[in-house]
Amino acid sequence: MTEPAVEPDDKAVIALHGVGRTHHGRPPVVALRPTDLTVRRGEYLAVTGPSGSGKSTLLHLLGLLDTPTTGRYELDGIDTGGLRDKDRSTLRGRRIGFVFQSFHLLSHRTAEENVALAQVYNRTPRRTRSAAAVGALRLVGLGHRTDALPATMSGGERQRVAIARALVNRPSLLLCDEPTGNLDSANAEAVLAQFDALHEQGYTLIVITHDPAVAARAQRRVSIHDGVLSEAGAPVR
Repeated sequence: MTEPAVEPDDKAVIALHGVGRTHHGRPPVVALRPTDLTVRRGEYLAVTGPSGSGKSTLLHLLGLLDTPTTGRYELDGIDTGGLRDKDRSTLRGRRIGFVFQSFHLLSHRTAEENVALAQVYNRTPRRTRSAAAVGALRLVGLGHRTDALPATMSGGERQRVAIARALVNRPSLLLCDEPTGNLDSANAEAVLAQFDALHEQGYTLIVITHDPAVAARAQRRVSIHDGVLSEAGAPVR
């Protein structure tokens, strides 16, 4: 992995056209009302909102973990609506890197091994996985911790290993769900500084958070309430 890893341009990574999600039942529950949203390459977007507002629904839709009941979702110009489950999984693995509140690292694997495992599902040749994993760890400032086990690392270091794992396949989008939720203030600051650096290098980031301080670091902010997404005080439609 070389630096800078991404060349920013004006192309849309995310394009939502009237995308909504309703959970069927009696009565049906509208989790996300029809929404238009464009996120261009190199943007750093924060999505805020209280519990139950629709943040998780939006995350699942953006991450191709769920499908909209209305509208069209394009990822890197690819209309995801007609894809088979296998094709959606392949697109997700190649184009989206996930960072979660819980680090989801394998305790018996080193930092390098944890990062390298993310390449297995993309059929990356075995001979290149180690070098790519080390490169990703260097990108997040952990080139000196490649052999460390998660139990020997701070929370911030473990989250940076998770970020390296998300980056190793060179995704179009880094999608982060409450990435500082399990961290103290010092480690949270280190992770947010890492996001700042990735943004400067041209990566596209979407951070889902309930924390205004985390959202304030983003270049652009939207909020979601009762399934309605808004930006700068106006609905994003």
